[in-house]
Amino acid sequence: MVIDVHTHIVPEHFPSMGGRVAGDAWPYMDHIAPGEANVVISGRNFRTVVDRCWSVPRRLAEMPGEGVDQQVLSPMPELLAYALSPTDCLELGRHLNETIARMISESPDKFFGLGAVPLQDPDLAAKELSRVKSMGLQGVEVLSNVNGENLGDAKYRGFFKEVERLGLAVFVHSQHPTFENRFVGPAMLENVIGFPIESGLAAASVITGGLLQACPDLRICFSHGGGVFGQLLPRMEHVWNERPPMREGLPEAPSVYAKKLYYDDVFFETRTLRYLLDMVGVSQVMVGSDYPFFIRHMTPAKEFEELGLSPEEGEAIASGNCLRFLGVS
Repeated sequence: MVIDVHTHIVPEHFPSMGGRVAGDAWPYMDHIAPGEANVVISGRNFRTVVDRCWSVPRRLAEMPGEGVDQQVLSPMPELLAYALSPTDCLELGRHLNETIARMISESPDKFFGLGAVPLQDPDLAAKELSRVKSMGLQGVEVLSNVNGENLGDAKYRGFFKEVERLGLAVFVHSQHPTFENRFVGPAMLENVIGFPIESGLAAASVITGGLLQACPDLRICFSHGGGVFGQLLPRMEHVWNERPPMREGLPEAPSVYAKKLYYDDVFFETRTLRYLLDMVGVSQVMVGSDYPFFIRHMTPAKEFEELGLSPEEGEAIASGNCLRFLGVS
């Protein structure tokens, strides 16, 4: 059994813009051909998508070729839309959540779901969590920063406490790097370079910001293997051992907290993944892909073979860790 923790959906349609505050920032689907549409946001085509984003039959047909048996569905990250007003974002999130719940209902033995909440208003987002859970979703997807603010910031503590209380999971997806002026080269560098750095910053912030102390039972996963976090961790550990101010803010070593976080395996090569496994342990890593927006570089079975995993280790990464992360094991 292989579960892909990192897959995305886009609805076939969005509710009409109407008189919403969002104006043309409210997304709509411009269907340009059968099974193909532009996701138009703020008057421009954000991304051209095909029906694997919303079609359950097509996803089911493609899963064997991906080498997976089940998928965790979450919104295309741009649709989390923290730049919208909280009320517009709430309505958009509910549409996304209903779409995911419907897809699950079409094939409940193949899908799990992570919903959307308006995290730019942490209190409103916390209140929405009960609704997310009542829909049968296992948790929520959030962005690596909230309009430039770190997830480890104290203002989000109440939200994460409610996540923990309800027993939900959080999947952190990199998006909107806060240092775009530093990229030199093609536009894709926001994704190629920015996302791994974003993921690393977000993971570090939940440790240094004290979130894991306040929410010791929080189940939180970082996309793209936590990005550069694995390279930051030894330095954090060294300074914690050598400098009292670092220890005053963190009662336990950074590595202790790092081994409580979850990570997907989206690294595109096994050497980097092996480094992560050595740093945080086999128990914290799950299969991911970014389907349908990235082509998997190798099947999970081939990846496990290259890593030289034991059957028990392979089973943990393939499904056991994901079921524990989702709270269904």
